[in-house]
Amino acid sequence: MVFLKGCPLRCIWCSNPESQEPYPEILVRDKLCSGCGRCGEICPQGAISFEQGRRKIDQSKCDNCLKCADVCPTGAISVVGRDMTVNQVMAEVKSDEHFYRNSGGGLTVSGGEPLMQWRFVLDLLKECKDEGIHTAIETSGYGEQDIVSKVLKNLDMVLFDVKHLQPSHHKRGTGKDNKLILKNLRLISERVRVWLRFPIVPGYNDSKENINNLVKLAGEIGAEKVSLLPYHPYGTVKYEQLGRQYQLKELTAPGEDDIREIQKRFQNNGITATIGC
Repeated sequence: MVFLKGCPLRCIWCSNPESQEPYPEILVRDKLCSGCGRCGEICPQGAISFEQGRRKIDQSKCDNCLKCADVCPTGAISVVGRDMTVNQVMAEVKSDEHFYRNSGGGLTVSGGEPLMQWRFVLDLLKECKDEGIHTAIETSGYGEQDIVSKVLKNLDMVLFDVKHLQPSHHKRGTGKDNKLILKNLRLISERVRVWLRFPIVPGYNDSKENINNLVKLAGEIGAEKVSLLPYHPYGTVKYEQLGRQYQLKELTAPGEDDIREIQKRFQNNGITATIGC
């Protein structure tokens, strides 16, 4: 699995906020801070200060130079994400080639949103196909159709995330409507194998109407499988480490019985549905 940073959507339940911005960022773990002060001394913007031995970072001043992470001796400030070339990524992909051969697996490019870095993804997929490695991407489907068509030429499979089928609700939860997304899903399903991935967020997309529409859609496009992904709050701490606010602090995970009931709706219509990946 190769994870790329950068996503045009801002799903309010996102459990991987470190994947949203397309550049390396600092991740802060206060419990590891020794209070040595080196980060404050090197910060060119004066964004880091100490009060009674506790470090404070003013995110409005931070220019993301990453110098503080370079000098932190305890890992209390670290960098998430790094710049790599296609050749560098391929070297790591090929190091697991024996596993692909034995398991029948291959490379999956995820994110963030792979279509945001489509040129890089296209070159990476071409390299994999030349090596006989099975290829897949996990995508929200948000990208121009000509870009999607180019990427599809080197794909064996697409894991397609469906957030909501009603355009206004989709925009409320992600910042974008889903007209282009659903158009791309139809295009993709005509050319390669598709697995749908559906995050179940209580009170947002778990209504009977939305589930029934999703069951219908899965049947229409011939989805091989639907992965039901129950909401969880495990990414909350990452927002704090990135200096961001998490919007769903009061939301609880859906009940197991509710998830099983949704699973049955798919299965009763002849569609394979699993809970989790």
